[in-house]
Amino acid sequence: MSTTFRTHTPIFSRSIIGLCVLVFLAQMQLSEALLVRGALWPIGPDFAPWQLVSYAFLHGGSTHLLFNMLGLHMFGADVERIIGPRRFALLYVASVICAALAQLAVNAVTASPWPTVGASGGLFGVMLVFALLFPKAKIVPLIPPIPMPAWLFVSLYAGLELWLGVTGTQQGVAHFAHLGGLLGGVLVWLYWRAEFARRAR
Repeated sequence: MSTTFRTHTPIFSRSIIGLCVLVFLAQMQLSEALLVRGALWPIGPDFAPWQLVSYAFLHGGSTHLLFNMLGLHMFGADVERIIGPRRFALLYVASVICAALAQLAVNAVTASPWPTVGASGGLFGVMLVFALLFPKAKIVPLIPPIPMPAWLFVSLYAGLELWLGVTGTQQGVAHFAHLGGLLGGVLVWLYWRAEFARRAR
């Protein structure tokens, strides 16, 4: 991609954070109704196409919401400042949908009856692009609190998600949806690279 960028106000990422908070407040009043209609259910009678996106605005609790929104604030704002709101929207939505498709595939294989909620898939795609744009940026994870470059943080996180997903060590977390979000970020990045290459000819 080009190394010359114009900075943008992170409108989309801030809007997603605000919308997720509003939806969570609505969940506190209408929890069952929102989950039945908006969560990502396995393919079957409860599944609907809009759930491929709507699930990303629902969360399983205040801690779940807090960590996802903190991540979007930390990584999303910087990414959107570089690539702009329109490209950021494409990145986020593509990552959310890829995460949903990955989770649906896993649900089909494992015959899981449980729905999926959360913005983690979109966040993982954003994290991937952050690491590509700012590979040497220092990240300090909560566990372990050791500073490391962004490229290493995302690589280790992806490896951990794969290991936890394959071994089933941490139940109740959609590890393969997270990996699907990373894949969405990769696909969008490759699309941009091809687009820039065509323009450069």
